[in-house]
Amino acid sequence: MSDSEWITELIKDTEHATMSDKQRKILEAAIDTFSEKGYSGSSTSEIAKKAGVAEGTIFRHYKTKKELLLAIVTPTVAKFVAPFFIKSFAKEVFENEYERYEDFLRVVAKNRLEFVRKQFPVLKIFIQEIAFHDELREPFQKLFADHVYEKFKRIIEHFQEKGEIISLPPQTIMRMTASSIIGYILPRFLLFSDMDWDDEKEIDQIVEFVMYGLSGRK
Repeated sequence: MSDSEWITELIKDTEHATMSDKQRKILEAAIDTFSEKGYSGSSTSEIAKKAGVAEGTIFRHYKTKKELLLAIVTPTVAKFVAPFFIKSFAKEVFENEYERYEDFLRVVAKNRLEFVRKQFPVLKIFIQEIAFHDELREPFQKLFADHVYEKFKRIIEHFQEKGEIISLPPQTIMRMTASSIIGYILPRFLLFSDMDWDDEKEIDQIVEFVMYGLSGRK
Protein backbone atom coordinates (compact mmCIF):
# COMPACT_ATOMS: atom_id res chain seq x y z
CA MET A 1 0.00 0.00 0.00
CA SER A 2 1.43 3.38 -1.02
CA ASP A 3 1.53 6.40 1.30
CA SER A 4 -1.35 8.09 -0.52
CA GLU A 5 -3.45 4.91 -0.40
CA TRP A 6 -2.78 4.64 3.33
CA ILE A 7 -3.84 8.26 3.85
CA THR A 8 -7.01 7.59 1.86
CA GLU A 9 -7.82 4.70 4.19
CA LEU A 10 -7.00 6.80 7.24
CA ILE A 11 -9.36 9.65 6.41
CA LYS A 12 -12.26 7.25 5.96
CA ASP A 13 -12.40 7.22 9.75
CA THR A 14 -15.03 9.60 11.13
CA GLU A 15 -12.38 11.18 13.35
CA HIS A 16 -10.45 12.28 10.25
CA ALA A 17 -13.37 12.98 7.92
CA THR A 18 -12.70 16.73 7.96
CA MET A 19 -8.99 16.41 7.18
CA SER A 20 -7.94 19.23 4.88
CA ASP A 21 -5.83 18.83 1.77
CA LYS A 22 -2.92 20.52 3.56
CA GLN A 23 -3.20 18.15 6.50
CA ARG A 24 -3.21 15.19 4.14
CA LYS A 25 -0.05 16.49 2.44
CA ILE A 26 1.60 16.97 5.84
CA LEU A 27 0.89 13.36 6.81
CA GLU A 28 2.13 12.05 3.47
CA ALA A 29 5.34 14.09 3.79
CA ALA A 30 5.81 12.99 7.41
CA ILE A 31 5.38 9.32 6.51
CA ASP A 32 7.97 9.65 3.77
CA THR A 33 10.42 11.60 5.95
CA PHE A 34 10.06 9.54 9.13
CA SER A 35 10.34 6.32 7.13
CA GLU A 36 13.52 7.50 5.41
CA LYS A 37 15.32 9.28 8.27
CA GLY A 38 13.61 8.14 11.46
CA TYR A 39 11.76 10.35 13.92
CA SER A 40 14.81 11.88 15.62
CA GLY A 41 16.55 12.54 12.30
CA SER A 42 13.59 14.40 10.81
CA SER A 43 12.67 18.05 11.23
CA THR A 44 9.32 19.76 10.89
CA SER A 45 10.90 22.26 8.50
CA GLU A 46 11.90 19.41 6.20
CA ILE A 47 8.43 17.89 6.41
CA ALA A 48 6.86 21.27 5.67
CA LYS A 49 9.07 21.78 2.62
CA LYS A 50 8.19 18.33 1.27
CA ALA A 51 4.49 18.97 1.89
CA GLY A 52 4.66 22.37 0.21
CA VAL A 53 3.36 24.24 3.27
CA ALA A 54 4.77 26.70 5.77
CA GLU A 55 6.25 25.16 8.92
CA GLY A 56 3.72 27.08 10.99
CA THR A 57 0.94 25.21 9.19
CA ILE A 58 2.18 21.96 10.72
CA PHE A 59 1.93 23.40 14.21
CA ARG A 60 -1.61 24.61 13.58
CA HIS A 61 -2.60 20.97 13.08
CA TYR A 62 -0.09 19.24 15.38
CA LYS A 63 1.32 20.94 18.47
CA THR A 64 4.59 19.00 18.45
CA LYS A 65 6.58 16.68 16.20
CA LYS A 66 5.65 13.81 18.50
CA GLU A 67 1.95 14.57 18.06
CA LEU A 68 2.52 14.35 14.31
CA LEU A 69 4.24 10.99 14.78
CA LEU A 70 1.33 9.67 16.86
CA ALA A 71 -1.15 10.94 14.27
CA ILE A 72 0.54 8.63 11.78
CA VAL A 73 1.32 5.55 13.84
CA THR A 74 -1.60 5.34 16.28
CA PRO A 75 -4.19 4.98 13.51
CA THR A 76 -1.90 2.42 11.91
CA VAL A 77 -2.15 0.28 15.02
CA ALA A 78 -5.89 0.83 15.33
CA LYS A 79 -6.84 0.57 11.67
CA PHE A 80 -4.32 -1.82 10.14
CA VAL A 81 -2.38 -3.72 12.81
CA ALA A 82 -5.43 -4.33 15.01
CA PRO A 83 -7.67 -5.70 12.25
CA PHE A 84 -4.76 -7.82 11.10
CA PHE A 85 -4.51 -9.55 14.46
CA ILE A 86 -8.19 -9.59 15.32
CA LYS A 87 -9.66 -10.41 11.91
CA SER A 88 -7.20 -11.37 9.22
CA PHE A 89 -4.52 -12.97 11.37
CA ALA A 90 -6.99 -14.74 13.66
CA LYS A 91 -9.18 -15.97 10.81
CA GLU A 92 -6.45 -16.95 8.37
CA VAL A 93 -4.08 -18.45 10.92
CA PHE A 94 -5.60 -19.40 14.25
CA GLU A 95 -9.02 -20.64 13.16
CA ASN A 96 -7.55 -23.30 10.88
CA GLU A 97 -6.61 -26.81 11.95
CA TYR A 98 -3.09 -28.05 11.33
CA GLU A 99 -1.75 -31.57 11.14
CA ARG A 100 1.74 -30.44 12.10
CA TYR A 101 3.25 -27.45 13.88
CA GLU A 102 5.42 -26.80 10.84
CA ASP A 103 2.26 -26.30 8.75
CA PHE A 104 1.11 -23.65 11.22
CA LEU A 105 4.58 -22.08 11.22
CA ARG A 106 4.62 -21.83 7.43
CA VAL A 107 1.22 -20.11 7.34
CA VAL A 108 2.28 -17.61 10.01
CA ALA A 109 5.49 -16.77 8.13
CA LYS A 110 3.71 -16.22 4.81
CA ASN A 111 0.95 -14.20 6.45
CA ARG A 112 3.37 -11.91 8.26
CA LEU A 113 5.56 -11.47 5.20
CA GLU A 114 2.63 -10.38 3.05
CA PHE A 115 1.35 -8.01 5.71
CA VAL A 116 4.70 -6.26 6.06
CA ARG A 117 5.06 -6.08 2.28
CA LYS A 118 1.75 -4.18 1.99
CA GLN A 119 2.17 -1.85 4.97
CA PHE A 120 5.93 -1.38 5.07
CA PRO A 121 6.32 2.45 4.76
CA VAL A 122 4.27 3.09 7.90
CA LEU A 123 5.31 -0.08 9.72
CA LYS A 124 8.93 0.98 9.28
CA ILE A 125 8.20 4.07 11.36
CA PHE A 126 6.38 1.95 13.94
CA ILE A 127 9.31 -0.51 14.16
CA GLN A 128 11.84 2.29 14.51
CA GLU A 129 9.97 4.14 17.23
CA ILE A 130 8.11 1.52 19.32
CA ALA A 131 11.02 1.13 21.75
CA PHE A 132 11.08 4.86 22.50
CA HIS A 133 7.40 5.75 22.93
CA ASP A 134 5.07 4.13 25.46
CA GLU A 135 2.10 5.48 23.49
CA LEU A 136 3.05 3.15 20.62
CA ARG A 137 4.20 0.13 22.61
CA GLU A 138 1.37 -0.24 25.12
CA PRO A 139 -1.55 -0.61 22.64
CA PHE A 140 0.45 -3.19 20.70
CA GLN A 141 1.22 -5.17 23.86
CA LYS A 142 -2.44 -5.14 24.88
CA LEU A 143 -3.51 -6.20 21.41
CA PHE A 144 -1.17 -9.19 21.47
CA ALA A 145 -2.23 -10.19 24.97
CA ASP A 146 -5.96 -9.92 24.22
CA HIS A 147 -6.16 -11.48 20.78
CA VAL A 148 -3.06 -13.53 19.97
CA TYR A 149 -1.40 -14.97 23.06
CA GLU A 150 -4.05 -17.48 24.17
CA LYS A 151 -4.70 -18.74 20.63
CA PHE A 152 -1.00 -19.19 20.00
CA LYS A 153 -0.58 -20.92 23.38
CA ARG A 154 -3.35 -23.43 22.65
CA ILE A 155 -1.78 -24.42 19.34
CA ILE A 156 1.60 -24.97 20.99
CA GLU A 157 0.08 -27.04 23.81
CA HIS A 158 -1.84 -29.12 21.26
CA PHE A 159 1.35 -30.15 19.46
CA GLN A 160 3.17 -30.68 22.74
CA GLU A 161 0.44 -33.12 23.76
CA LYS A 162 0.92 -34.93 20.46
CA GLY A 163 4.62 -35.20 21.23
CA GLU A 164 5.57 -33.27 18.11
CA ILE A 165 7.41 -30.45 19.87
CA ILE A 166 9.40 -30.43 23.07
CA SER A 167 8.02 -29.47 26.47
CA LEU A 168 9.21 -25.91 26.86
CA PRO A 169 7.01 -23.10 28.26
CA PRO A 170 4.64 -21.95 25.49
CA GLN A 171 5.86 -18.36 25.78
CA THR A 172 9.41 -19.58 25.10
CA ILE A 173 8.30 -21.38 21.96
CA MET A 174 6.34 -18.29 20.87
CA ARG A 175 9.46 -16.20 21.30
CA MET A 176 11.61 -18.67 19.35
CA THR A 177 9.06 -18.89 16.56
CA ALA A 178 8.51 -15.13 16.34
CA SER A 179 12.22 -14.27 16.49
CA SER A 180 13.01 -16.65 13.63
CA ILE A 181 10.32 -15.13 11.40
CA ILE A 182 11.08 -11.54 12.37
CA GLY A 183 14.78 -12.27 11.94
CA TYR A 184 14.07 -12.83 8.26
CA ILE A 185 11.45 -10.16 7.65
CA LEU A 186 13.33 -7.20 9.16
CA PRO A 187 16.56 -7.64 7.19
CA ARG A 188 14.47 -8.53 4.13
CA PHE A 189 12.75 -5.12 4.11
CA LEU A 190 14.93 -2.85 6.26
CA LEU A 191 18.54 -3.73 5.44
CA PHE A 192 18.68 -5.66 2.18
CA SER A 193 15.55 -4.70 0.29
CA ASP A 194 17.44 -4.52 -3.02
CA MET A 195 18.53 -8.15 -2.90
CA ASP A 196 16.82 -10.79 -5.01
CA TRP A 197 14.96 -12.73 -2.32
CA ASP A 198 13.41 -16.17 -2.78
CA ASP A 199 10.74 -15.90 -0.09
CA GLU A 200 9.42 -19.45 -0.53
CA LYS A 201 12.89 -20.92 -0.08
CA GLU A 202 13.65 -18.68 2.88
CA ILE A 203 10.41 -19.65 4.62
CA ASP A 204 11.16 -23.34 4.05
CA GLN A 205 14.55 -22.84 5.68
CA ILE A 206 13.02 -20.98 8.63
CA VAL A 207 10.55 -23.82 9.17
CA GLU A 208 13.30 -26.44 8.95
CA PHE A 209 15.49 -24.49 11.38
CA VAL A 210 12.74 -23.96 13.98
CA MET A 211 11.42 -27.51 13.76
CA TYR A 212 14.89 -28.99 14.15
CA GLY A 213 15.14 -27.30 17.54
CA LEU A 214 11.56 -27.90 18.67
CA SER A 215 11.35 -31.53 17.64
CA GLY A 216 14.02 -32.56 20.14
CA ARG A 217 16.00 -34.44 17.51
CA LYS A 218 19.63 -35.19 18.37
